[in-house]
Amino acid sequence: MKLSAVATVLASLVATSRAFFISIDAHAEECFYEKAGKGDNLFLMFEVAEGGFLDIDVKIQSPKGQILHQVDRESSGKFSFAARDEGIHSFCFSNKMSTVTPKIVMFTIEKTGVLEKKAGEEDGDSHSKLEEMTQELSIAMTGVKHEQEYMEVRERIHRAINDNTNSRVVLWAFFESLVLVAMTLGQVYYLKRFFEVKRVV
Repeated sequence: MKLSAVATVLASLVATSRAFFISIDAHAEECFYEKAGKGDNLFLMFEVAEGGFLDIDVKIQSPKGQILHQVDRESSGKFSFAARDEGIHSFCFSNKMSTVTPKIVMFTIEKTGVLEKKAGEEDGDSHSKLEEMTQELSIAMTGVKHEQEYMEVRERIHRAINDNTNSRVVLWAFFESLVLVAMTLGQVYYLKRFFEVKRVV
C-alpha cells in the first residue's frame, strides 16, 4: 500500500480537542458550542476540580434542541456520540443547585471528522483493511489520551485534597500543643499557689 494513502487516511482522522478550566458561580450556567457535520464523532470528558461536593449538572443538546445526554450532580464523566444533525451542538454545565459555592470544572470537547472517500479511489480489500486498522488505531490512541487526561486531573484533585488535609492536621496539632502548654503552665501555677506557705507576720 502506498504511503500517500496512509497519509490521507491519517489526515482525515485528525481530531480537534480543547481543554478548559472554568469557574461556574452559584445559580449560574455556562454553555460551550461545537460545530459538527453529520456523522462526526463528538466526545466530552469533564471533572469537577474544586467547590462544594464536587458535583455539577451537565446537558448536551443537538442543533435541533434535542437532549442527547444529561446527568445531574456528577463529579466526573465521559460521553461520546455521533452527530445525527449538522450544526452547532451545545455543552452546558449548570451550578444552579448550589446556593453559595462556585465550582471549578475541567472539561475537554473533542471532534473527529468522518472518513471520506475521494472520487476515483479504488476500494480494494487491502485498502479497506488499512482504513479499518487506521481507524481502530486512531480510536485506541484517542482513548489512551482521554484516559491520561482524566487520570492527570484526578491526581491533581487528590493531591490538592491531601495537601489541604495535611495543612489542617498540622494546624490542629499546633493548636493542641498550645492548649497542652497552656494547661501545663496553668496547673503548675495553681499547684504552686496551692502549696505556697504564707508567712505569718
